[in-house]
Amino acid sequence: ATMTLTDEQEAGLIEAAREAGKHAYAPYSDYQVGSALLFDDGAIITGSNVENASYGLALCAETVAVSRAFGEGRRGGLIAPAVTGPPDKGDGAPITPCGRCRQVLNEIAQLGGTDPLVLCVGKGEVRRVLLSELLPHAFGPAHLV
Repeated sequence: ATMTLTDEQEAGLIEAAREAGKHAYAPYSDYQVGSALLFDDGAIITGSNVENASYGLALCAETVAVSRAFGEGRRGGLIAPAVTGPPDKGDGAPITPCGRCRQVLNEIAQLGGTDPLVLCVGKGEVRRVLLSELLPHAFGPAHLV
């Protein structure tokens, strides 16, 4: 199931992601990422990237947000994730979830049978892409039963 967002929902989700990015722990890259996940009950769960002195152990904002959602007992219900990067870095183009995060988002989406609308936020543009378009032919929980 795919849902369209109202302008108010979209603005609130993007603002929540931006606020989450302010809490990023990014001393090595200085690239703060925020993510906010909208669920079908109206809840918004956020995350920010968490880096580590052992660089490969860094966690992306989307993975942190999904982990928090699972930790709260959520199993599905994901309607829309938003992801934001620092407005003063790069070329200002919309930031998209990395491959790992696409797979992590897919896990919680497939549990609820949703195809979330991913809001990829840039400096002056929001790219709206279905998760199934970002991760076609995804591997998920149904493959294991």
